[in-house]
Amino acid sequence: MTVKLPKRNLLGEQTSPYLLQHKDNPVHWRPWSAEALEEAKRLNRPILLSIGYAACHWCHVMAHESFEDAEVADVMNRLFVNIKVDREERPDIDQIYMTALSATGEQGGWPLTMFLTPDAQPFWGGTYFPKQPRFGRPGFIQVLNAVHTAWREKQPELLRSAEKLTAHVHSQLDSAATAAGDGPSPLAELAGRIGGMVDPLNGGIRGAPKFPNAPFMDVLWLNWLERRTAQHRDAVLSTLRHMLTGGIFDHVGGGLARYSTDAMWLVPHFEKMLYDNAQLVRLCCFAYAETGYDLFHRRVKDTVSWLLREMQLGHGGFASSIDADSEGEEGKFYLWTRAEIEDVLGSKADVFLRVYDLASPAEWDGDPILNRLNNPHLLDPVDEDRLQTLLEKLRLQRERRQRPARDDKVLVDWNGITISSLVLAGRQFQKQEWIDAAYRAFRFIRDSMEEGRLPHSIREGRKLYPAIASDYAAMISAAISLNAALQDNGLIDQAMKWAEMLDRWHADQEGSGYYLTASDSTDVPLRIRGDVDDAVPSATSQIIVALIQLSAASGDHAIYERAIHTAENALRRTKEQPYGQAGIIHAAAIAERPLRLLIYDPDEELVKVANRIADPRRVDIILGEEEQDAERQLGITIDRTASGAWLCIGQACLPPFRDAVTLEAALRSQWRD
Repeated sequence: MTVKLPKRNLLGEQTSPYLLQHKDNPVHWRPWSAEALEEAKRLNRPILLSIGYAACHWCHVMAHESFEDAEVADVMNRLFVNIKVDREERPDIDQIYMTALSATGEQGGWPLTMFLTPDAQPFWGGTYFPKQPRFGRPGFIQVLNAVHTAWREKQPELLRSAEKLTAHVHSQLDSAATAAGDGPSPLAELAGRIGGMVDPLNGGIRGAPKFPNAPFMDVLWLNWLERRTAQHRDAVLSTLRHMLTGGIFDHVGGGLARYSTDAMWLVPHFEKMLYDNAQLVRLCCFAYAETGYDLFHRRVKDTVSWLLREMQLGHGGFASSIDADSEGEEGKFYLWTRAEIEDVLGSKADVFLRVYDLASPAEWDGDPILNRLNNPHLLDPVDEDRLQTLLEKLRLQRERRQRPARDDKVLVDWNGITISSLVLAGRQFQKQEWIDAAYRAFRFIRDSMEEGRLPHSIREGRKLYPAIASDYAAMISAAISLNAALQDNGLIDQAMKWAEMLDRWHADQEGSGYYLTASDSTDVPLRIRGDVDDAVPSATSQIIVALIQLSAASGDHAIYERAIHTAENALRRTKEQPYGQAGIIHAAAIAERPLRLLIYDPDEELVKVANRIADPRRVDIILGEEEQDAERQLGITIDRTASGAWLCIGQACLPPFRDAVTLEAALRSQWRD
């Protein structure tokens, strides 16, 4: 039975803050749904697909210029079926059409504006279009009319083009592993290529804009751990130091902005994303374990404080992002003039401004940007603590300003990543309250399941089903992380159940890997694998790491074999992909040589060593008095008459370490021979 949708905006019943931002537009928006796609077919009308997210600055600009404009809306409503998508709720839809845009030679980004056939096949698109022609771009009404004319006069040609473009997207996102078989790990080769792209002065990838690019940093760091390539270690450390002293870091309130518009990490694009900051915490933990440099410790504390204060919601889950704009201006909430700082700090302002700088670069027209790029080296701890007290005074004063909007939907995969990072930091810096906060988030998401299945997004009691594969992967890893801190076998049991759900709903028929979308997802034009990295590692890479961790913690060797098989097939597919494969290569290298550390230590001296030395390759298993599956699977006998630690590399275990000194030396020397 055909359902006719009313001729009005239908976003008012959605839960996504991004979609709700558009509920009062005069555009007859539809959320992505089978009904909206059926409407396009029934009317034989092309689809205008607009994809963005709540914290996206240029999404807001296009909304104000065009989607709130009656003249533009009239053209859109007459000529197109208009569908609005939150890319964070539907990363599968976003990835399909972003890949299509890239295939046309256009640079991707958001807002993503794509034109589709009534069968949802892409034939043309772009990103931001101004209402009036400027920036070398045509005006949006011009674009709309031109696409309509082409559809009316050249429809057969556009349909052929759409079929070719769709076939290309299929080959990129749902390819079989047809490349040649096994060979040496490509980790070292990829690390070499990434290392050659690193800015030797400012860290990060050369040029502007500059993004944190955690998947690249993960590759460099793992290659350092495996092969002692000091240049790759130093590239990560330099990147972190510049980010953490630059304007991209919020020195007053904590947390990292999405990216910097310049090459020096000075001028931020001010939205803050949960995933960027979760990954920043993790990388800083690795950096601190290696160097002991207090900057990394302090920025972990600053960032975690921000996460718990501003991003953790009452039920325990973490919000997705904080907008760049307030009072109609980008960054207004975060910027300071010298007079404002002097007003708050009084006689201490001069001391503060000898370390922190107020920068107004030529390309920036707002108030100055607070940073300490000119004074990146820490003062002695007492003086740094005094500066922190002054920053806290500024933060309290800043709380009186109008805050940017927060996207308070809880995304399960991003929360899983955050939980793991909080546990890592809590263990490293002996902060039980951070571990407790992570467990609150875990419990909230676990309790949101229905019939054993996770949702992907949760907001105000409403849940978006089904989950995507990265949700299960991230939460499996979160459970393993928490188990290392809490020694709760119930966490392993839950992770095993999530692995079963992953197999049931996401495994391919050939048994070679997993799809991003569930097998009962009915509104996707193409079921994709999830091999391509975004700002976080790809779903496939997260699955590989999660299964390796679960096999270590549970002692289930069949899960290990499944992870290896998935990694081998994914590696073959990477040879046919042009970009976004760092996550798979990183995960496959971990799968090739995983580390697990079993510790029996009633006095916890050995546990403290393991906590201090964070390592992305290692799963820690704290043993009690009863024998556990993990030790049975390894075939080792744990002597519980004295404290000891058993370090296993792959499936082989070293003799036990009985004291903290020798254990620390062993953990710091685990590189590939």
